[in-house]
Amino acid sequence: MDYRHTSVLLNEAIQGLNIKTDGIYVDATLGGGGHTFEILKYVTKGKVIGIDQDDYAIEKATERLKDYDNFIAVKNNFSNINEVLKELHIDKIDGIIFDLGVSSFQLDIPERGFSYNRDMPLDMRMDKSGTITARHIVNGYEENELSRIIWEYGEEKWASRIAKFIVQERENEFIETTGQLVSIIKKAIPKQVRQEGSHPAKRTFQAIRIEVNRELEILENTFRETIENLKKGGRICVITFHSLEDRIVKNTFADLNKDCICPPEFPKCICDHRRKLKIITKKPIVPSDDEINENHRAHSAKLRIGERV
Repeated sequence: MDYRHTSVLLNEAIQGLNIKTDGIYVDATLGGGGHTFEILKYVTKGKVIGIDQDDYAIEKATERLKDYDNFIAVKNNFSNINEVLKELHIDKIDGIIFDLGVSSFQLDIPERGFSYNRDMPLDMRMDKSGTITARHIVNGYEENELSRIIWEYGEEKWASRIAKFIVQERENEFIETTGQLVSIIKKAIPKQVRQEGSHPAKRTFQAIRIEVNRELEILENTFRETIENLKKGGRICVITFHSLEDRIVKNTFADLNKDCICPPEFPKCICDHRRKLKIITKKPIVPSDDEINENHRAHSAKLRIGERV
């Protein structure tokens, strides 16, 4: 299970799928297999497919779920959902769940380089076969490009200053570890600001991780393709952990909920766009204050649910 979640969010996501015992369901972000395990409690005659690009996730989830003969693990990126279903000879599915971002067990393995709390090699790849690491980005991107991704993906107001300090520091030596990068970020952010709120490196690490794994680039197209693969009445559940992801989910759901996308000044519809999704959660489901106090990693979690029409 991904311990960023609260019991309420997990239960809401599972219930939101409207699970049928003979249905076909996809856990698009398998991780440690927590969501799949819960889905399998209900799916006794159907199938559950777990997709992950992380070899370690596939290995751990497969071991955890070895007693279920209706579970299929697939190493791939969820953006290739069409390819995955085609290879499994599956036409339509009854539901799918996305749990975006980095998982807790990835954060908790220092060697993966996701955490700013341990000094480890800069990596941050979810798929270890990928060729671009955080080290390449930190040492290779131009200052303006570093500033852009830290601002856009991390929503860090000190982005330009952090980028400037990174470039200055790497002129002296390569930035090889998370500890070096944290030290540079702390130098770039004024002391009085560092003492407020969350860890000063949090937003920059998030931005670099998103860039390494191209996390945001694939989301909208993936959601649209997924909707096409859902049966009528099939559900899509998406859990996000920062505003950039949530905005994409919200806007994509809203667009798929429209019957016409022609400009308002057009006298009649010429777009042939038809409503494909009913929004089940008018507002996202979020954890309670008590749950956040018990599990701080869940503080930014939001769940949105839609249904194919």
